[in-house]
Amino acid sequence: MEEAQRVALIEEVVAPVVGDHGLELVDLEWRGLRPRGVLRLFVDKRGGIGIGECERLSREIGDVLDAAAVIEGGYDLEVSSPGLDRQLRKEREYRWAVGKQVRCWLAGGEEVRGRLTEVTSERLVLDREGERVEVGRAGVTKARLEAEVPWPRKA
Repeated sequence: MEEAQRVALIEEVVAPVVGDHGLELVDLEWRGLRPRGVLRLFVDKRGGIGIGECERLSREIGDVLDAAAVIEGGYDLEVSSPGLDRQLRKEREYRWAVGKQVRCWLAGGEEVRGRLTEVTSERLVLDREGERVEVGRAGVTKARLEAEVPWPRKA
């Protein structure tokens, strides 16, 4: 089985379990390395996710994956939050990031920051302090979340 098919099959098995926990699957990474593979799941929910939730989900996902026998051999399972400054690479990650502060690097070195309000296959739309900024997807060389810290920092 080729890697893209394996990833799609793994996602098909784990997505309902993630949803049953009230979480959203932000990303799934499979590294089929020998002697053990590594499966990383990045999950989130409104208001963020805690370590306890990741632990519970990890145990259940491990059991479901083992019962479905979609991964041959040994593997390590890692379940975590996406992180405060996660790089956005896949379409699903961009859709998940709508409503969040992002920073985009464009071909030519320009940087654009703002709240991501819309994602299409051709463009990203950001709100930069009330100003609508459209960025062509083809010109985005890198994009990542901007950490939004809701609590006051101590000096």
